[in-house]
Amino acid sequence: MAAPQQVQQGSSAPLVVSPRWIAAAFCIAVAGAALCVWAALCLVFWLGSWQLLYHPKTTITQTPASAELPFDSIDFATTEAGQPQLHGWWIPGPPESRFTAIYLHGANGNIGDVVPAVVSLHDAKVNLLVFDYRGYGASRFERPSEKHWREDAESAIRYLTETRHIPGDSIVLAGSGLGADLALEVAAVHPEIAGVVLDDPAESPEVVVFRDPRARFVPAHLLVEDRWDLLEAAATLNVPSLWFESQMGSHGFMKKAYDEVDARKTRVWTTDSGRSKDYEDAVSRWFDELRPDRRSGD
Repeated sequence: MAAPQQVQQGSSAPLVVSPRWIAAAFCIAVAGAALCVWAALCLVFWLGSWQLLYHPKTTITQTPASAELPFDSIDFATTEAGQPQLHGWWIPGPPESRFTAIYLHGANGNIGDVVPAVVSLHDAKVNLLVFDYRGYGASRFERPSEKHWREDAESAIRYLTETRHIPGDSIVLAGSGLGADLALEVAAVHPEIAGVVLDDPAESPEVVVFRDPRARFVPAHLLVEDRWDLLEAAATLNVPSLWFESQMGSHGFMKKAYDEVDARKTRVWTTDSGRSKDYEDAVSRWFDELRPDRRSGD
């Protein structure tokens, strides 16, 4: 009987990886890592870019009491859980006060830093509501933005009209720096208010974000929503306005925004040496001439 034949199993051929495949895989890995790094950079920029424009402080170093003004500390704009979001001061004017001004401070500090400006405005014999936006002072912390500032200003108007029952046509918005840009934006959508006072509005404030060196590596214009379009707001303003411009201001920009306004308007230039006096005199005259029922342009 013949012996069974032995079947010899040959070893399989070695796996050969194409150099082209290795190069492609390496490029894909590098591109993926670069994309992850870029995405992380975009996220970091989106989360932190607000700090280039907004510089809040939480510690309030002085109150109206330091200027011998009586005031009440107030909290308003409560959440559904009943937690107030905004903190501020109610500073009553004399009994004959016809107007109530909402003071909107700029991008730096908090309400404790604007007490001198508040005193100048109060001398025009008006009631005052001064408050901090979210993220500033004793207000609830939330990342500042144009959208949040707009919401906070709307909350201040509602506080006056719904809680203190102050008629809308006796409310004036007064802002300084970026707060003036905010005052103009809000006044443009509230034709029922008495007027708006604008102290050195900021020219294209969002540019400080887009000019940051890090903005060159990310789609900054897509990541940052703040635009602060002063010209658009000026073109739709329908209430009397008082504009202050210092010698250090951007005259061309201010003139362009001022010229966009069709409603009654007044423009005042101030000097560094007489800044406070110029402001007080012009505000007092403007309030004296202002009437709740006067909305037409001169």
